[in-house]
Amino acid sequence: MARRTLVLLISSIVFNLCGAFASVSDDHSRPMILPLHLSSPNANWHHRQAFDGRRLQRSEPNSQMRLYDDLLANGYYTTRLWIGTPPQQFALIVDTGSTVTYVPCFDCEQCGRHQDPRFQPDLSSTYQPVKCDINCNCDKKEAQCTYERRYAEMSSSSGVLGEDVLSFGNESELVPQRAVFGCENIETGDLYSQRADGIMGLGRGRLSVMDQLVDKGVISDSFSLCYGGMGVGGGAMVLGSIKSPPDMVFSNSDPFRSPYYNIELKEIHVAGKPLKLNPKIFDGKHGTVLDSGTTYAYLPKDAFHAFKDAVTRKVNFLKQIHGPDPNYQDICFSGAGRDVTQLSKVFPQVDMVFTKGQKVSLSPENYLFPHTKVSGAYCLGIFENGDSTTLLGGIVTRNTLVTYDRANDKIGFWKTNCSELWKRLNYSNAPPPAPSAFDGRNTSVEISPSIAPSGLPDTVIPGVLQVGLISFDMMLSINNTIKPNFTELAESIAHELELNISQVRLMNYTHTGNNFVIRWAIVPAESANCFSNTKAMGIIRRFKEHQMQIPQKFGSYQLGSYQLVKLKVEPQMKRSWWKQHYWAVAVAVIVTSVLGLLALGTWLVWKYRLQDIVSYEPVAARAIVPEQELQPL
Repeated sequence: MARRTLVLLISSIVFNLCGAFASVSDDHSRPMILPLHLSSPNANWHHRQAFDGRRLQRSEPNSQMRLYDDLLANGYYTTRLWIGTPPQQFALIVDTGSTVTYVPCFDCEQCGRHQDPRFQPDLSSTYQPVKCDINCNCDKKEAQCTYERRYAEMSSSSGVLGEDVLSFGNESELVPQRAVFGCENIETGDLYSQRADGIMGLGRGRLSVMDQLVDKGVISDSFSLCYGGMGVGGGAMVLGSIKSPPDMVFSNSDPFRSPYYNIELKEIHVAGKPLKLNPKIFDGKHGTVLDSGTTYAYLPKDAFHAFKDAVTRKVNFLKQIHGPDPNYQDICFSGAGRDVTQLSKVFPQVDMVFTKGQKVSLSPENYLFPHTKVSGAYCLGIFENGDSTTLLGGIVTRNTLVTYDRANDKIGFWKTNCSELWKRLNYSNAPPPAPSAFDGRNTSVEISPSIAPSGLPDTVIPGVLQVGLISFDMMLSINNTIKPNFTELAESIAHELELNISQVRLMNYTHTGNNFVIRWAIVPAESANCFSNTKAMGIIRRFKEHQMQIPQKFGSYQLGSYQLVKLKVEPQMKRSWWKQHYWAVAVAVIVTSVLGLLALGTWLVWKYRLQDIVSYEPVAARAIVPEQELQPL
C-alpha cells in the first residue's frame, strides 16, 4: 500500500451571520475545568435560572475540564486527558463507577477503532511500568502489574499498569501530575465498539485519579460534574473543591455502605404526590447509587411500576406507543409536541426526597428521552432493575451541578444550565460584552484566530452570533497519483463532526502533482437556517484543538497538523421572500392549475351535453314514413 501523509490546513473559516455578533473578553486566570463535548445544535432546551459566576467560586486550586458528547447520542460524556511527554491526547468517558483510568496500548491484541491513536509508551520520556510485587497481579513475565475490570453490560477491559505524567488541559490551573493508569491489551463488548478511547475512573479506590491526586495533596477531596441538557450535551467537570451555592441540596453518602457513591433516597414524588412505597425499597443491596457512566436510571421492581403508573396517569391524554427498538419494551407517549421547552407543561414534575426532607426536583429531561422514529414522542428513561439496587445514571443529573464532597461524605445537587456553566466558570470575571448595532448591511469583521474560538458564546442567545456557514481548506499530500475518494472523505468528516452527510459539501479542489487542496463547506441541517452557536463552536473547537481524525487510507493524523490562519465573520444574506416561500408558491400554482383544469373540463362536458339536448327532435316533429310490408321471396 502506498504511504500517504495528510496535512490539514484551515486557511479560512467563513461565518455567515443570521444576527448581530458580540465579542467576549478572554480570562486567562482560570481554574482547572474538564469540558464535556457538545453534540447537538439545540442549545435552548430549558431556560434555567441564570448562572451567577459569583455564587460558584473556587475555594482551593482545582482542575476545571470541559465535558463533551451527548448522553443519548453517545451514551456517555467524555473529557480530554493528555498522557506522557510529549503529551498524547485521549477522549475518556467520565465514570464515577470505575476506579481505574485506562487507554488502549499500542500493542493491544484486541482493541477497537477509537477516536485517537493508541498510547505508545516508547514515545513518552516519562513513562515507567509499574513493577510486579506482592500487592498486585502480575503479567506472564512476572515483570509488570496488571488490572482487569468487568462491567454489568458484559464488557471488560484488561491490561498492564504504567505510570506517567497526566495533563488536564490549558484551562486547568493544576499542573501535570504523575499517576498510575491502565494500558489496555484486551477490550470486549461496548468498550471495544465505542468511539471514546477509554475510561477516566473517578470512583473510590487507590487507582482512581481522584485518590491519587488527593494523596499527593494537590487538590482537596471533592469533585463536581455538570451534564448538559436534552439535545445540548456538553458541560463541565471540576477536580477539587468549589464553594457550593447556598441553595445546593445535600444528601449523606456513606463510603462504608458500598464502594459506590450512594445517597439516602427515601421517597419519590410525582406531581407532588409521594409514591406509595416502603422507604426501605431504595436501600436494598448497594442502596441508591449515582453512576455517571450509566445512561439511564433503574429502580427496583415495585418502585418502577409505581413510578410508571403515576406518570402514565398524569399523561393519559397522550397516546401510548411502542418504542423505537422492538427488542425493548419501552414506554413511550406521542402527541407531546416537538418543542422540548414545553415538556414541563405536559409531563409532571418528579421530586427525589432525602432523609431530612430535602428535595431535588427533576424536570422531564431527567426521566425522558426523545423517540427516534416518531416526532413529538418521548419515552421513559427509567427502567426496572434486575436486583434491589437503585441506580441513577446520567439522565437524572442533566442540567444539575453534582458535587461529590468525599471529604465530608455528602453529595450536593444544584439545578443550573450545565452547558452555560463551562462558559461562566471561564468568563465569570470578564466584563459583559458591549452591545453591537446591526444594520443588516453586508459588513465583515476580521477576528484574531486566538480570540475567536474561545470568545464566541456557547449557546444561542438573542442578539449574538449565529453561524450560517463554515468553510475550510484541507491540504492532502499523497505519494501516488490516485485521486482521493471525496465521498468517503466527506463521510469521515461528517462522522467526526457529528453531522449528517448532507451537511458536508465539496466546494472545489485543485492539485499540483500529489498535493490536493480541497475546499469544504459545512452547512446547517435542512430544517435550520443557522447553526446553534453551541454546535458551531463545537465544530471550530474540533479544528482548533486538532480533534478531527481521518481514516488511515487518507493518512495518519499524527503526520498532519491544523493551522488556523484566518477567521472572517459576515452577516448572512437575507433570503428573498420568493426563496423563503418558493415551495408554498409552487404548491399553490400546482393546486390552482389542477382546480382550473377540473373546472374547464366540467364546463366543456356540461356544454357538450347541452348541445346534445337542444339538437334532439321529438318524434312528432319528424316526417312520417309509411310502414312497408315485407316482399315475398
